[in-house]
Amino acid sequence: MNISISLASKKTRHAVLKPSSNPPIIFTPGEKIRDQAGFMRGHGTYVSAGSLKATVAGVEQNINKLVTVSPLRCRYNGEIGDVVIARVTELVHKRWKVDINARLDAVLLLTSIQLPGGELRRRGMEDEQSMRSYLSEGDLISAEVHSIFADGSLSLHMRSLKYGKLGQGVLVKVQSNLIKRSKNHFHNLSAGVSVILGNNGYIWIEPTNDNKDPVGFEVDLQQVVDIGDRQTISRVRNVVLALSYYKMLIYDTSIQYALEESNKYTVSELLNAEACYDIANLTRHRLQAMDE
Repeated sequence: MNISISLASKKTRHAVLKPSSNPPIIFTPGEKIRDQAGFMRGHGTYVSAGSLKATVAGVEQNINKLVTVSPLRCRYNGEIGDVVIARVTELVHKRWKVDINARLDAVLLLTSIQLPGGELRRRGMEDEQSMRSYLSEGDLISAEVHSIFADGSLSLHMRSLKYGKLGQGVLVKVQSNLIKRSKNHFHNLSAGVSVILGNNGYIWIEPTNDNKDPVGFEVDLQQVVDIGDRQTISRVRNVVLALSYYKMLIYDTSIQYALEESNKYTVSELLNAEACYDIANLTRHRLQAMDE
């Protein structure tokens, strides 16, 4: 086992990446944001002595005259149409309860999945008795937010062929607000792996497989993944964690750029703080050059 030891004076300073523009102002709970005159109070704010003050630590956001404060760190608040990665925690009457990194567990109804073979019919008693053969506790799935209940919990669905049960791969957990919202959250990287960027902060990395079960319930967990694929998956995992540590938006382009910048390091070297800083900094410069 290799051990890297260096003096504190020789280490790179790993606070945050130096911004190219003015950094946002972070408000603390109870701090005055602005005078209330002419503005409306939104989420994360309250009125005191004619002023709008923050209730959470975060950044101010304005929509016309509406003032809100977005917290720096929070649980996932789902929206209809979000792509999520979820883990089954419980089977109850005609539904599965799943963990999606939110305040409450989401539910996946038996009527919200495609039956094996793509058969279209009403779900009966036999289907309810066979629920555990479809999905059991601990299984990972990809799904989409279908609706939001009155208590804030989410209802998911897996009626599309791109959603289903996940097999061999690695799950990476990051802050949900670091996942960039886009039309497509399923990406095949040039390195030979596929990633699913869940809006809930769960990222799934797996070898690219063109022979997946079209229904999405049959996965081979005994299949041996090649050592090359395992190293590539580990590399993608490490660069995603590097982007997350430096609070950079995570999407297909940022992952691809970070992956290209990481080629000069071995997979194990990507665990060093200096390598993470270097990759995140170079990726930020490339993203800024692309936007200019």
